[in-house]
Parts: sequence; C-alpha cells; structure tokens
Amino acid sequence: MYTVRPVTAEELLGAAERLGGLLADTVDGGASVGFLAPLDPGAAADWWRALAPEVGAGRLLLWVAYPEPDADPGTGAGRRIAGTVQLRPASTANGRHRAEVAKLMVHRADRGHGLAGRLLAALEAAAVGRGIRTLVLDTETDSPAERLYAAAGWTRVGTVPDFATDPAGVPHATTVYYKALPATADSPGR
Repeated sequence: MYTVRPVTAEELLGAAERLGGLLADTVDGGASVGFLAPLDPGAAADWWRALAPEVGAGRLLLWVAYPEPDADPGTGAGRRIAGTVQLRPASTANGRHRAEVAKLMVHRADRGHGLAGRLLAALEAAAVGRGIRTLVLDTETDSPAERLYAAAGWTRVGTVPDFATDPAGVPHATTVYYKALPATADSPGR
C-alpha cells in the first residue's frame, strides 16, 4: 500500500535526497526523463532542491508516493519515496486552462502495483479542482508509459523523431499526448 500526497516547497527541500535517489534509480533503469546515466544521486538531489522556489510560487505542483506506514515526506527520517509526478500550469494569460504533466516516475522496486496510475489520477483530480481543462505530456515512443496513458484515457497526438535521448545518449522518438478534463464552473475561459 502507498500514500500519495502533494508536497510543499519546504517538504520538497526535506525530501530532496530521497527524491534524488528515486530520480537516479529511474534514469539508471533506462527511463528518458531528461538526464543521462549514470546520474549521481547528489546531483539529482540538487536538481530537486532547485525546484523549491517554483513549488513555493505555485508554478509547479508536485506529488510524492511512499510506502506506508505514513511517513512525513519533509524529513529525512521517512521511508524511501516510491514515486512522483509534476504538474506545470501554463504561465500565459491565454493558457490558464492548460498544464503540462512532467516527470512521472516510479522506483523500480515499486512498479507493477498501479502506483503510476494513482499518481496520475491524483494529479488529474487536482488539475480539475484548479479549473484546468487540458493536460499535455510527452513520453518516449514505445515505452511502457504509453500503455499507462492509453489506459488512462489520454489521446495520442503524434510523434517527433529523435526528439530526446535515452539515458545512454541514444536519440529516440517522443510521443505527445493530451487529455481533456471536465470543465468546472470556475474553469478559466468558461
């Protein structure tokens, strides 16, 4: 069983080392999330720390999942972080109704338990609550993530050849997806 919850900037700083471990595991496992292998966990932790101002300003929303029993994600005493996902609301006035999903990661030891789907569902529910109606993301073409997005109702837009490299530096195609969320009374543009 896992707990999924949003984190504050302060909690992010407290969990940066554990998030760095998750990021390093993800990259070392072959996932194309913007880094090359081998990724030093300390450098990965620094990358997470650099996101704290964006989280604090609300320009980035971040969720973590961790094995129960419930541990405080903002302290070093908690259990290993099992997964994470980010939501980046658009910053332009004409884009307040949309956001980008980024860095959906699940530790290799925690895969196969539906955790990626739970993280994505938490993000989508929060997006609806914020009046966001359109989500976009990209992922490596033919990766296991594509099955997750298809099963979760995402629509494939198309592919871009050689868009990003895998952790070994080999270029791969990237597939772009979107998902239309239900509009609410307070959705921008309604």
